[in-house]
Amino acid sequence: MRVSPLLAACGIAALISVSCRSEPPAGSATSTPAAARPSILLVTLDTTRADAIGPEAAGIETPSFNALAAQGRRFRQAYATVPETLPAHTSMMTGLYPAGHGIHENGRYVSAGQVLLAERLRQAGYETAAFVSSFILTKRFGLARGFDRYDDSIDKASEERSAQATTDATLAFLRARKAGPLFLWVHYFDPHTPYAPPEPYRTRFAGRPYLGEVASMDAQLGRLADGFRASLGSAPNAIIVVGDHGEGLGDHGEATHGNLLYQSTMHVPFVMTGPGVPPGVSDAPVSTRRVFHTILDWAGIDASGSLRTAPSEVVLGEAMKPFLSYGWQPQVMAVDGRVKSILAGRVEMYDVVADAAERRDLVQAKGPSPLPPPALRDYPVPSPSAAKAPESLDPEAKRSLASLGYVSAGAAPIVRNDAPRPVDMVTLFSLVDQASALFVAEKYAQAIPLYERIVAADPTNLDAHLRLATAHSSLGHNAMAEKAFEQAARLAPQSEDVQTYLALHYARTPQWERAVPLLEKVVAASPDRVPALEGLALVRERQGRPRDAVEIWNRLYTLREPGRAELLHLGDLAMDAGLTAPAIDAFERARAMPGPAFTRDLELGLLYLDARRFDEARAALDRVPPAHPEYPMALFKRAQVSVLLKEPDAAARIALARRKADATTRALIEREQLFTGMR
Repeated sequence: MRVSPLLAACGIAALISVSCRSEPPAGSATSTPAAARPSILLVTLDTTRADAIGPEAAGIETPSFNALAAQGRRFRQAYATVPETLPAHTSMMTGLYPAGHGIHENGRYVSAGQVLLAERLRQAGYETAAFVSSFILTKRFGLARGFDRYDDSIDKASEERSAQATTDATLAFLRARKAGPLFLWVHYFDPHTPYAPPEPYRTRFAGRPYLGEVASMDAQLGRLADGFRASLGSAPNAIIVVGDHGEGLGDHGEATHGNLLYQSTMHVPFVMTGPGVPPGVSDAPVSTRRVFHTILDWAGIDASGSLRTAPSEVVLGEAMKPFLSYGWQPQVMAVDGRVKSILAGRVEMYDVVADAAERRDLVQAKGPSPLPPPALRDYPVPSPSAAKAPESLDPEAKRSLASLGYVSAGAAPIVRNDAPRPVDMVTLFSLVDQASALFVAEKYAQAIPLYERIVAADPTNLDAHLRLATAHSSLGHNAMAEKAFEQAARLAPQSEDVQTYLALHYARTPQWERAVPLLEKVVAASPDRVPALEGLALVRERQGRPRDAVEIWNRLYTLREPGRAELLHLGDLAMDAGLTAPAIDAFERARAMPGPAFTRDLELGLLYLDARRFDEARAALDRVPPAHPEYPMALFKRAQVSVLLKEPDAAARIALARRKADATTRALIEREQLFTGMR
């Protein structure tokens, strides 16, 4: 595998079906009459192993899925493109492998130039609706484009919604909608850890809660399929039910998913029913990305790649998280017939029909490792710069992802040829997940011993060194922090990540002036680097350069959304610097946000008055409560506005300001020329 920018993917279109265009081709809309096209239901089952659902599943009965399989076509060898939720769904919504659409991990943003399935269908006259069940797929990440309705109402405490709640919301929508072709996507998240099935499944599957979650989800799948068909009456319909990825459950040392490419996480259930679908079972390997092509075929838009004709292909997949986070070997798989090959530093091969648990590596059995097959060797590996979560991802979003077990690297990894294979590092998986979750939750004292164990076992893990250093710095352990930063600098002397986080460390200490040249250097090289901009804005405030600080904060807030407290701070800073317009903008944005009562109406009134926006000044000053410690100033300024607006009660307002005056406003009132002759 070669390490290359994602754009290089467009050079191997025949391999990964990458589309480099940003608009649908001319004439792509269907000419098929709307009445003849089926309404389409796509149900995606998060974290669902192929061996945990369906007529061949062991230890569980899933009658709803089995009924659909009996009516339609089930694919015994269906494979996810990547074992994480957002990139796997992005493949279904684009028809591309991750090397084509550029999403390799959760917590990324789908490019606005990427044409999505719902956009194509809406352009062709379909009503489009989606009901998703996890924070990972909420609107902010980009898959909502093209949907007339995108319901991502989730429980903030758990960052997910149960299959029953999602089904209830979907059925209510179906009962209320009018006739016409519909594309409906419903996403169930239930089998995701922590496994906590509702009754009676909790009791029925005591000791096997993962299967309990699947069984509970299957019951809701039955309700959904019945309700979907009933809502359409005699109109044609099509249904696809597919897993986005599986779950390790301890296979090959992986408890959950995201790190390895074995069957437990990549082999998924896939069944479809609808016009032109021959019933039965297919043993041909298929990729879940073909959901895109199959639905376009049903809609009469484009039949190429559709699973209604079951095209034969080598199916690919990737698991880049260990590479992008820790610099371990990148991983790609290819399934050709019954043989699956994995390239991760060396080649592994398995007969996945005879050896579904992948216990017998055919390469090891036959002797020296062969050269990688071309499909693996030519698969584009993302640039290490893709490692970091977007810096526009706000802290609350990072905490939400962490609560679901997803924490991305904070630094681009060190890439080297002798990097460890992820499967050889399985003992670190749970340790890294625990440490990362504690770090994002700012539980630094608990995270430190875990990161010490990680760097002892994986000394070139730059992200772990930087998080260890940052944890010490946040707790005021300056000597320990600087020791950890020195180690990180030895590993990656040119790393902007190291320079940035070292500067942020200095900014917390009495040596804050040492941060200035480091931050200036980083921002000059990378003007959009959010943490460096934050640090530079803070040191500009310490330097007594508020105007420069305001300019940096405003630039920063074009890159990520500010919180309410940040906007209030910016408004105060801009007001102190005499920057009326930026101060007004900051306070107005803060006032519009949900949260506690807005407390800057006096300041906003003064700013409006300075900007000669008298009507707005009047409204802001009228909102200042009598309990405000500077209420006399509000009355004085309100009297000024009253005179300027020629209000009939101006004299009464001046009298009130005099009666309620304090030492400061009393002197101001006596000198105010606007009040002359208005006693």
